[in-house]
Amino acid sequence: MKNKIFNILGLIFLFALPLFAQDGNKLLKEVDDNLMPESYEAYRKLINEEPDGSKKEFTFYTVKKGKDKIAMLYLTPASEKGRSTLRLGDNMWLYVPSLNKPIRITSLQSVVGGVFNNADIMQLEYSVEYNASFGEGTDKEYILNLKAKNKTVAYDQLKMWVTKGDKILRKVEAYSASGMLIKTLEFKDDKNFGGGLTRPATIETYSPLYKGYRSVMIYQSIKKRQFADEIFTQNYMGRLDDLRR
Repeated sequence: MKNKIFNILGLIFLFALPLFAQDGNKLLKEVDDNLMPESYEAYRKLINEEPDGSKKEFTFYTVKKGKDKIAMLYLTPASEKGRSTLRLGDNMWLYVPSLNKPIRITSLQSVVGGVFNNADIMQLEYSVEYNASFGEGTDKEYILNLKAKNKTVAYDQLKMWVTKGDKILRKVEAYSASGMLIKTLEFKDDKNFGGGLTRPATIETYSPLYKGYRSVMIYQSIKKRQFADEIFTQNYMGRLDDLRR
């Protein structure tokens, strides 16, 4: 009789696991929806701070379509103006006007230096790249454990803190496949961007691998907008500024 009870409990546990994962993925999709419209344009500022207190600032114009297309135009500083980056799924390119052609780049590189890498700056929806399950949360926050769907994703694992009330992202820890902490991203300063979107305007990141360095990304505006597929091609990378006129 005792063995029969254990067998029944075991079956219940096994059937509950997939449901538990489904609920985690459902919450992750809500987090994505609360961060960004599916297609949008945005203006952002990025600030890299070094241990000696020096800073370097960039501003970007960013456009995204659907789940796997994002392009970004560099506006400042003057030395970077006219450069652009393109991401299509796992593939990324950098366009330099003086070369007049795109160059392949990787997700773990950083074309702007600092703690943010290319995958952070051209972030796709988390639910596109990760499967999620619930960890042990708190009274106020859910904790999600994310596992990369394939080996091309920048981070093998993420740990994510999400508010229970409005399901807004508060913190992400990024880990390697070996479990080493690579960086922490904190989401702050909730702002109403209009169109029903309220989300953190500031993302701050730091890493135990780069002690004394800090990078901050500030969203200045976000607006829903639809784009043609042509915009997200290598041939269009030198013409992204046309979208701002």
